[in-house]
Amino acid sequence: MELYTRLPAGDEPDVVARAAPRPGASILELGCGVGRVTHPLVERGFVVTAVDESPEMLERVRGARTVLSSIEDLALGERFDVVLLASFLVNTGDLGVRAALLATCLRHVAADGVVLVQREGEGFYDVIPREQVMRDGVGRMAITSSEEIEPGLRANQVDYVFPDAHWTQFFRTRHLPDAAFEHALAEAGLELDAYLTPDHVWARALPS
Repeated sequence: MELYTRLPAGDEPDVVARAAPRPGASILELGCGVGRVTHPLVERGFVVTAVDESPEMLERVRGARTVLSSIEDLALGERFDVVLLASFLVNTGDLGVRAALLATCLRHVAADGVVLVQREGEGFYDVIPREQVMRDGVGRMAITSSEEIEPGLRANQVDYVFPDAHWTQFFRTRHLPDAAFEHALAEAGLELDAYLTPDHVWARALPS
């Protein structure tokens, strides 16, 4: 929990604000955590419904409606201008979970709405190890190692280093090159509208 409260927002709020169909749009944020992205979106005037399966995380969220649920099981019976699936969740190593995540996006996006997905872009693993200083300049994040354990499935280590603390995370991801990502969208009833950043990390999809 302490790690997540220390992480600053990156470019996510700016990307979402540019890609939203209208000012003040309704946003369904899937996997909001402690509100790292939620709070900047609320400050920009968006109406955010923030979803997470951790009640401790949701207690940190301010200014947004909160919903305690796993993403896969979410069924609000509502539609939103924007459905946001960030934090590289689409790169989960579990194919069934990925399909369920995208199904939730389709289930909740308005007919004229958009699904915004943050993913591992092309070349994401070309340079390992690598590190970057966080936007606030206080800490740094390093992808320390990444090993392909079967075709497409990788075991990764990420370290977060602050002047007074150090956290290490181990997790698995399934890399999705552009063609595979677009195929996964199509299987879920979505279609790619545009890549929003030159590295293809951010994509906008529409109901097909």
